[in-house]
Amino acid sequence: MRKSWSIKQKKAIVLCGITLFVILMVLAVVLIGRPILHLAEDPELFREWIDARGWYGWILFTLMIILQVFVAVIPGEALELAAGYAFGALEGTVLCIIGETIGGMLVFLFVRKFGVQAVETFFSMEKIHSLRFLQNPKKRNILFLLLFLLPGTPKDLLCYAAGLTGIPAAGWFGIQCIGRLPSIMTSTLGGNALGEEKYLAALIVLAVTAMVSGIGLILYRIISKRENKRHDNKE
Repeated sequence: MRKSWSIKQKKAIVLCGITLFVILMVLAVVLIGRPILHLAEDPELFREWIDARGWYGWILFTLMIILQVFVAVIPGEALELAAGYAFGALEGTVLCIIGETIGGMLVFLFVRKFGVQAVETFFSMEKIHSLRFLQNPKKRNILFLLLFLLPGTPKDLLCYAAGLTGIPAAGWFGIQCIGRLPSIMTSTLGGNALGEEKYLAALIVLAVTAMVSGIGLILYRIISKRENKRHDNKE
């Protein structure tokens, strides 16, 4: 006879699962994330470290990107710049796309499994509530894609928010692959220019990226406020 779990027992299991996951993430950040991030702050040292490990360095870097998506406190832009510097614009972009897409899918599935409690582990309820407009199935996919295409938007938060919606996993995969490309390319191009000692080009790319990211963040807030107002009026 199949055992029936009470609501209290189910909540306890979910809490234990999330706690174990957070502990593993903290250990991963301390043992893997911090050393690689420290190297990424020194582009030349980071490139030497990567070159010394060959293909193994590619795998380690991709795992670091995946970890960054899970743990939002790790700055993704620094890793994208480091990718452009160490691997070049093309390879760096490919590695970042692979890592961030895998990370985004894992976050999506993690939230689908554990629900809003999983999101609360990393983000406040206020931030979660600010994305309530993404629950609208008619606009959901196009809004997610638009917000991902805009540089400067909180993509890690969006990954967690996506798991709370009814968006299919295949659709979420496609949105990430397309939506992440512009911001990743600008960062890796800037990092590549630094690696080739084209400092003026790097400065221009990074300055334009910063400006566009600022505009993207403003647009994100405008879109969020407008769509939330429409969502609330319909309810």
